Amino acid sequence: MIHFSEFNEEVLYTTEPVTRLDRADIDFLKERSKKNKRKRVRLCAHLDAENALHEMMIVHHAGNYIPPHKHPGKSESFHMIEGVLKIVLFDDDGSILEVIKLDAGGMEGSFYYRLSNSFYHTVIPVSDIVVFHEITNGPFRREDMIFAEWAPDEEASSDTIRSYSAELSRLIA
Repeated sequence: MIHFSEFNEEVLYTTEPVTRLDRADIDFLKERSKKNKRKRVRLCAHLDAENALHEMMIVHHAGNYIPPHKHPGKSESFHMIEGVLKIVLFDDDGSILEVIKLDAGGMEGSFYYRLSNSFYHTVIPVSDIVVFHEITNGPFRREDMIFAEWAPDEEASSDTIRSYSAELSRLIA
């Protein structure tokens, strides 16, 4: 079983110099995600936010809302482990550029994606639960993220988020 320190209920950091994960670890992360308010969790395989390379095992549930955002000067890649996920890329005014369907089994879409340019993007879990491996360059500083002004932030009312999410789902269907 993985050894970790808890940054908060959603973010765990490995405490091991060599991190290995098996099915029991994924099951642990899935169970942990069910017990927190926002139904998501990430295990960081890097030791802290200052590392130059960030690798995370991330679990999300259907209905999770990730506000459209971008990371100037960074790239990211996802490798699907379990489930189906849509990534929506937007231009600066909020028009949809592309919808990428990721499927761990590779049957309904790609199982890997890399974003090399700084586009606004969001992730939408399609299956009840998704597990993916994300790699990006660090260090992580939340203030470096740019959130889209044309979409609700995570602090918006649940009705506002639900309305935006429903409209986005309609547009990408």
